[in-house]
Amino acid sequence: MDSSQPELLNTLIKAVVNGDRLAFERLYRLTSPHLFAVALRTLGNRAWAEDVLQECFITVWHNAASFNSALSSPLTWMTHIVRNRAIDRLRSGARRQGRVEEPVSEDLACPTPGTESEDRADRLDRCLKQLSSEQRQSISLAYYQGMSHSDIADWLQQPLGSVKSWIRRGLAHLRECVGR
Repeated sequence: MDSSQPELLNTLIKAVVNGDRLAFERLYRLTSPHLFAVALRTLGNRAWAEDVLQECFITVWHNAASFNSALSSPLTWMTHIVRNRAIDRLRSGARRQGRVEEPVSEDLACPTPGTESEDRADRLDRCLKQLSSEQRQSISLAYYQGMSHSDIADWLQQPLGSVKSWIRRGLAHLRECVGR
């Protein structure tokens, strides 16, 4: 990216706030390749990445006024939207996929909904929602994507020590929360 692109993206987002569809189209054309690559790398599924990209741009259209150029560049803001949507998709997709792949048996001894493993999964999901976004995102990248702590630090553009702390504290909370 050249040095003038963040300024151009800022200008386009300001125009999107005012409902400028042509600015939105240009914003899409400039940023969608990068954002799609982020979604595809995170999800590993082209269809899901396309869905996440679409959801991202819907969010940008509706929430452009909430963008603050003093806090981040437009591309960073949009990349965070994509990452968060992708992680949410991984969580919900893994849960759905796990339920779909369970063998269906008419045997009365077969586990029914509400079994201990389903209860623990529901409890884990509730406990994950209690974590800070940094903890949840770091843990999701580590355990759903298999990323190392240093890869996560690079991915989130955060210090390695912070990522390690988020994961350690988040896991401690999950152990306590799920163990109840």
